[in-house]
Amino acid sequence: MTDEAAPRRPSDLMVRTVVGLGLIAVAAVALIVGGIVFWLLCTLLGLLMMAEWADLDRVEGKTKRLALYVFFVPLVIMCPWAAGPTPFALGLVAAAFFFIAIITRRGTLAAGVFYVGLPVLALLLLRHQPEGLLFAFWALALVWATDIGAYFAGRAIGGPKLAPAISPNKTWAGLGGGVLTASLFGSAMHYWYGLPLRLTLATPVLAVLAQGGDLFESWLKRRVGVKDSGNILPGHGGVLDRLDGLVPVAPVAAFLAVVVPQLYTLLP
Repeated sequence: MTDEAAPRRPSDLMVRTVVGLGLIAVAAVALIVGGIVFWLLCTLLGLLMMAEWADLDRVEGKTKRLALYVFFVPLVIMCPWAAGPTPFALGLVAAAFFFIAIITRRGTLAAGVFYVGLPVLALLLLRHQPEGLLFAFWALALVWATDIGAYFAGRAIGGPKLAPAISPNKTWAGLGGGVLTASLFGSAMHYWYGLPLRLTLATPVLAVLAQGGDLFESWLKRRVGVKDSGNILPGHGGVLDRLDGLVPVAPVAAFLAVVVPQLYTLLP
């Protein structure tokens, strides 16, 4: 996500805008098609995110490749042609975590399996539902709405910093603008497309989570002294830089959209 109050040259902003719109278009097409296409996109992004996580942990060579190979196993199981986004896939994510932690003796590297694997599993689970297009689009777009609202509110209003020691350019006004924009988006989804009320009411909370995910990744980068998690996306940095807000949002969105209704059925 963006540092909303950071000044940018017009050329930088143009590149960032074009790349951002391109990413949204690719995500939208994969989301609409669903199935194997959406899984392929999520798997590709997941592997790139895991690679960047390893870079942030200063892991290279054979150890990094081993982590990617092991992480690829649960991603394959999540394929709709295999087991799909099931509890079995979640178990393999946990198994991959323990395997990497034991073999490499790097708990921080292994933690990337959960950091990346849970959002991927959550998005696939959301899309797998009968109302999957609605649910998955809501989870993705509320993060986009938060990002956009935070950027413009931070630029227009400025004011006190949100967490200056972690991300000096983020402001409380940006946070408020992001939450407001996401809330309006959630309300529109409820009114026009029948988004369940529980998800509509949860949208502003998830917008705060998205900003928290952004701050957490900023902390990770500051901890190792880098500006971006990678350079694969012009104007955006790495894939982690672009999807940091989605990391905490996707699992919570899947819990609210999928798990909570199933828990209701268990009540007497």
